[in-house]
Amino acid sequence: MPRNIFVLGLDEANLPTLRAVPGARDYVFHPLLTVEELQNGEVSVPGLLADAERILDAFDGHIDAIVGYWDFPVSTLVPILAERYGTRSTSLESVVKCEHKYWSRLEQQRVTDAHPPFGRVDMEGADPKPPEGMQFPMWLKPALSYSSELAYGVGDQDEFSEAAARIREGMGRIGRPFEDILDRVELPPEMADVGGQVCLAEGELGGIQLAVEGYVHDGQVTVYGILDSIQYPDSPCFLRHQYPSALPGPVLERLRDVSERVMLQIGMNAATFSIEYFYDPRTDVLNLLEINPRHSQSHAEMFDYVDGVPNHHCMLSLALGEDPQLPHRKGKYATAAKWYYRWFADATVHDVPSRKDIESIERRIPGVRIDVTVEEGQRLSDIAQQDSYSYELAHIFTGGQSEEDMRAKYDQCVAALGLTFADAEPGGRDTKND
Repeated sequence: MPRNIFVLGLDEANLPTLRAVPGARDYVFHPLLTVEELQNGEVSVPGLLADAERILDAFDGHIDAIVGYWDFPVSTLVPILAERYGTRSTSLESVVKCEHKYWSRLEQQRVTDAHPPFGRVDMEGADPKPPEGMQFPMWLKPALSYSSELAYGVGDQDEFSEAAARIREGMGRIGRPFEDILDRVELPPEMADVGGQVCLAEGELGGIQLAVEGYVHDGQVTVYGILDSIQYPDSPCFLRHQYPSALPGPVLERLRDVSERVMLQIGMNAATFSIEYFYDPRTDVLNLLEINPRHSQSHAEMFDYVDGVPNHHCMLSLALGEDPQLPHRKGKYATAAKWYYRWFADATVHDVPSRKDIESIERRIPGVRIDVTVEEGQRLSDIAQQDSYSYELAHIFTGGQSEEDMRAKYDQCVAALGLTFADAEPGGRDTKND
């Protein structure tokens, strides 16, 4: 019998990789709410739950799994709906311990010192100040956000005050709905008065940024992949994620060890995770940046290119009660990357290729897939959920036998896309690139 799998925020970009997992011929993927319903504007958690339950209650068949690969609110809706419909998921509490950056730091420091200094920022006063004992430079961010939205690097009090004002104005879009989730969880004393609208200051991190992908099955943590995250020069914005990591074996073992201890402390089970780190090779210091209580759907093609199976396989297997046992190095390519084609100033984008044109490029250049994220005539500043320093134009996935091979394919794709820009604002959105 086919297995009915409901996917919160099922999108066209991920559907091909979902269908590429082992056993997918026996899966029927059902959309459960749209990405726009789940992420645009200030969402209502009770409203989303009611809409999802109406769809599930009306389904004339057996519900075998409810899954999702997006951040809040999807990450928290999955365990709530799983409990309601008897499907497998980690606990809501374990997800909240990851999603709430302040609570997550409190849990991390119980089992590791591989994290930056951090503290809550009192946002009630007219002119917020850094937490006691912290020094510039630092990062200021809401305790709840995604895609680096409202996260700012600050070097002095003036920049701190400006960033705090922006965060105070915008953090309620996610913070207010998250308070509905916090009401469903038994909070420890240190979290009792924190809430969802809180701002966090963290010490600035440097070095090589990494992502550790793994899962927990029957209480056992498995790390199945470590990726390097390379930034644009003199910018905090990602240029590409590259798999597998080029770091030496002893560093990779430390990453596995810290990840295992932290995820066991969090209490996650029957679920995937993706943890971001910084490693400074000059000082040999490792620091955990943040924990995502889901695998990274943006890495799916890379695992397919290198290991032969998209990492969606892990999410689906766990939701069906099975150990994923992801294959290792069974793909067509030795290395793979996800590139972020960005623009660092506001402008209107033109000459956006059609889907047919993009498919032609993909056929012409082997081992690439292109997802253009802008529309013809769109003003870049009108695009929602961008980081604080740039605008994403396209995601370009490349598989190759070497880094040079992948870079050449990326350059060919950018040239072939042929995007043009008009009415650009002078200067740049990323002040570090001015």
